[in-house]
Amino acid sequence: MHKLSPIFIENSKLPVWLSHIAPIDVWAFNFAFLVFCRGKLTPTLKQHETIHFHQQLELFFIFQWILYGVFSIVGRFKFGTWKEAYYRNPFEQEAYDNENVTNYLKKRKCWAWRNYLSF
Repeated sequence: MHKLSPIFIENSKLPVWLSHIAPIDVWAFNFAFLVFCRGKLTPTLKQHETIHFHQQLELFFIFQWILYGVFSIVGRFKFGTWKEAYYRNPFEQEAYDNENVTNYLKKRKCWAWRNYLSF
């Protein structure tokens, strides 16, 4: 499964629009097989979004989106702000911690985001 990769769309306006409602400045957004990026992709960003793609694959997309929302809402009350909830979300923690790790996607174990659960 590590050979699968999403389709990257550079210079998209979608991340710009999402930034108006998100707690952070959105540079890229992953939805199913598509990653929308507001500018050019860097290797770090590509790895980060591909990690999210694999998280979505292993949870059949819809369950990852539901869990992401649940973690965000619970995190908002647990950590005090939407921004802190975003950075403490286990899906984001796995992606940020491993976005610069060479060959991470080749050695990544299924459900690796569970290692970041803090509940």
